[in-house]
Amino acid sequence: MSTFVFPGQGSQHKGMGKDLFARYADVLTVVDRVLGYSMMELCLDDAKGLLGETQFTQPALYVVNALTYFHTVETKGTRPDYVAGHSLGEYNALLAAEVIDFETGLRLVQKRGELMAKVKGGGMAAVVGLSEKEIERILSEHSFTGIDIANRNTPSQFVISGLVGEIQKSRSVLESGGAGMVVPLRVSAPFHSRYMASVRNEFSDFLSTIQVSRPKIPVISNVEARPYPENRIRELLADQITNSVHWTDTIRYLMARGETEFLELGPGSILTGLIRKIRQDAKPLELVEEPKTQIVERPGRKSGITAHSLGSAEFREHYRVRYAYVAGSMYKGIASKELVARMAKTGLLAFLGTGGLRLPRIEEDLRYLRSELNQGQTFGANLLCNLIVPKLEDETVDLFLRNDIRHVEASAYMQMTPSLVRFRVKNIHRGAKGEVVVPNNILAKASRPEVAEAFMSPPPGNIVDKLLRAGAITSTEAELSKHIPMAGDVCVESDSGGHTDQGIASVLIPAILSLRNRIMSKYRYPTRIRIGAAGGIGTPEAAAAAFILGADFILTGSINQCTVEAGTSDVVKDMLQDINVQHTEYAPAGDMFELGAKVQVLRRGVLFPARANKLYDLYMHHNSLADIDENTRTQIQEKYFKRSFEEVWRETRDFYLDIKPDEIERAERAPKHKMSLIFRWYFIHTMRIALNGDQEQKVDFQVHCGPALGAFNQWVRGTDLEDWRRRHVDGLAEQLMNGTAEVLGRRFQEMQFSGLM
Repeated sequence: MSTFVFPGQGSQHKGMGKDLFARYADVLTVVDRVLGYSMMELCLDDAKGLLGETQFTQPALYVVNALTYFHTVETKGTRPDYVAGHSLGEYNALLAAEVIDFETGLRLVQKRGELMAKVKGGGMAAVVGLSEKEIERILSEHSFTGIDIANRNTPSQFVISGLVGEIQKSRSVLESGGAGMVVPLRVSAPFHSRYMASVRNEFSDFLSTIQVSRPKIPVISNVEARPYPENRIRELLADQITNSVHWTDTIRYLMARGETEFLELGPGSILTGLIRKIRQDAKPLELVEEPKTQIVERPGRKSGITAHSLGSAEFREHYRVRYAYVAGSMYKGIASKELVARMAKTGLLAFLGTGGLRLPRIEEDLRYLRSELNQGQTFGANLLCNLIVPKLEDETVDLFLRNDIRHVEASAYMQMTPSLVRFRVKNIHRGAKGEVVVPNNILAKASRPEVAEAFMSPPPGNIVDKLLRAGAITSTEAELSKHIPMAGDVCVESDSGGHTDQGIASVLIPAILSLRNRIMSKYRYPTRIRIGAAGGIGTPEAAAAAFILGADFILTGSINQCTVEAGTSDVVKDMLQDINVQHTEYAPAGDMFELGAKVQVLRRGVLFPARANKLYDLYMHHNSLADIDENTRTQIQEKYFKRSFEEVWRETRDFYLDIKPDEIERAERAPKHKMSLIFRWYFIHTMRIALNGDQEQKVDFQVHCGPALGAFNQWVRGTDLEDWRRRHVDGLAEQLMNGTAEVLGRRFQEMQFSGLM
């Protein structure tokens, strides 16, 4: 078995192609016409020193690799069994497999090089002598969260990519950790990393304009180290820009297919050396064979379903993201600034979890995001309804407006509030064509039709009038508010982690879609309100069901809590990565304790659900702490609180005196309300110790989580993602969306095969 491999950037050198240019003069004529300059002069003379610049390097390597391939086929008279290329070289592999023709490939690499050359401020470095796990451990321990592994070249040679400052700082740390060498590369951008997301998105648009054909030879993908599926060629080429080059696993895959002769086609022999090292140090991959019942493809329509095509194109265009996918906010900064930044840098949408955080912390996180996301990437922040202290909700809106936050995820709202209305209508105006322009977007979570209807309707007139009288909005903003819905996106929240009404997706989503259609007919908004789905989404099958039901986008929560970027403790993540679907329970919601609202929480290994429900039962059946029997009071103080009621009350009183002193006055007059505030303290305390990872109080951890995480854990069992330390929030999105496309694609073929289509 033979495999042709094609090198990428770094293999170029002055004089390359010298023996080929005369033989393929007709090809060079095409090259010079497309590029607008002489390829022969660039490669042989390089008088202006351009050969090392990305926008020139990539077309030059593509041409020399291609001419080498043409010559090899002509002289040997045979074609390979497989083809693969390293980064840029993958385009030559696709050419050899007749997926693209020569000129199309040239235009692609020209565009790719131009786009990648625009990105500045990044760096890369080769790390030799450490394993992948050792590199990840060292980077994690020293908080180098802005560095990605760009190339997995051999089991002991990797290339890291990221911002210049972090790459430079990491060098001494990696060398101290055992790296034989850490060599900075002469590049101007952090290739194959999250920082190339803007390039990936623009290149994806360009890819949509080109024709591709079914591979006539299997092409091993850099992104997945598996043969290219014919329905995902454009997607994987775009993803290659932000994803690591899995060269080691590419070769291991080919080793597993049988005894292989590798032939490197291009200038130099870099890949030959890497392959020799991989064969020496690594074993073939253990391949899982396709089941024998696999459906044989028959002539007919292809599904055309890809991760990019799922959901609403309007949603993707509105938020300027790759997928109709959202990482939702999680309370107390569990949806951390690092989580949001990582998603945004890879062209995906996430919302910062501001609920329960003090304003200075929120502002600090927003400044971090503005600094990190300085290329116009999209992100948002959560706005949590605050029934206890409405003033804090209003101050949060002030903070968002000051910091130019345009995208808000609104959660826990039962009705519209002045703060939320003010955010929505602020700065609305008419555009050049007379259209209503709404700068501030709301993505609303709703689990009940009446709440969804409130978000789909225009801002309530009485609240708008009140804001106008107070001078909080202008008369123009008040007038134009009649023509817009409160939210452009309404996410139907089924049974989920955290606050839940325990709704069923297959019931709720159709009902809300019908409601949306009636609302659109009534108000005739120029833009369709988009409907999303959240709750229970942890596997491709669950996501597929949401899209089949009609969701324009999906929103995940619980699964993101068990990732490297999530802002909770490692102790909690260790607990979460092992749960199954039955390991959650319902408990009272601390912020709506008296109302009986529920949250879904982790049950396995903790006593919080039982203790929280006990406290609520006591509250419902007693009018004061004094009414509770002495044994139970002792048990709560010693076992639950680990401090006296008096100590808890002092802490609670000090908290409310700062933000809402009338709450204390009310409690002093009403013993039942005082009992409620003391019991509420337990809910704040249990979340705090979970976030901090207090091992001694582990049994009292309050961890909001739905069964979706248990399903996800089962899905990834036996893979690299079984360990949460290898779970990155953007990687989960990629896996889930690509898996969903595959599930739907298979179903499409099954139905076609069965004669149902």
